[in-house]
Amino acid sequence: MIRPPGFRAAAFETLAVDDARHDPAARRAVATELGIGSDWAYLHQVHGATVIEATAPGLLGDADGIVTTSRGLPLVVATADCLPIVIEGEGSIGVAHAGWRGLAMGIIPAVLSAMADLGDRPLRAAIGPGIGPCCYEVGPEVAERFPGFVSTTSWGTTSIDLAAAAADQLAGLDVWTSGRCTRTDPELRSYRGGDLVHRQVAVGWLP
Repeated sequence: MIRPPGFRAAAFETLAVDDARHDPAARRAVATELGIGSDWAYLHQVHGATVIEATAPGLLGDADGIVTTSRGLPLVVATADCLPIVIEGEGSIGVAHAGWRGLAMGIIPAVLSAMADLGDRPLRAAIGPGIGPCCYEVGPEVAERFPGFVSTTSWGTTSIDLAAAAADQLAGLDVWTSGRCTRTDPELRSYRGGDLVHRQVAVGWLP
């Protein structure tokens, strides 16, 4: 489990054995390690920019961001190359699932706006593991959506730096970035690395 320094209640799972959103045993294992409840608020992720406010646990619907002011309610997204992001405010928490589509569509500004609509001020953000520019080969139609964040894979083709693009959208906050690549790190699951089943969860909650 990755716990970003300086954050009250944010965590990124490693060595996932199943999708803890849906598998009770996996969920209990994560909850026990973090000392939180096993009733979580989570989403059917659709690579968009919709944000839902959570007031109770369970599947909230089609979206890629969740915010809450409810204390002790874990918010969860699952990833296997996209970025998981936890944003802490003074009295709220937000989590986002951010692949290139979500970043291009504005999932991060949408979560920040939703937290502001709750009357809170976002303070800091933790960007968890995602596929790195070393491995995220994209076509020109994707690269052109991210001017300033185009990079090169380790084998010499065009890529984009998702984490740098996300950090840019979080300007003004204290941003921590994992820097771990899901494609090359053996403790992480990667869709592009061939794991079409397993996902690791990111969890944010208000203590």
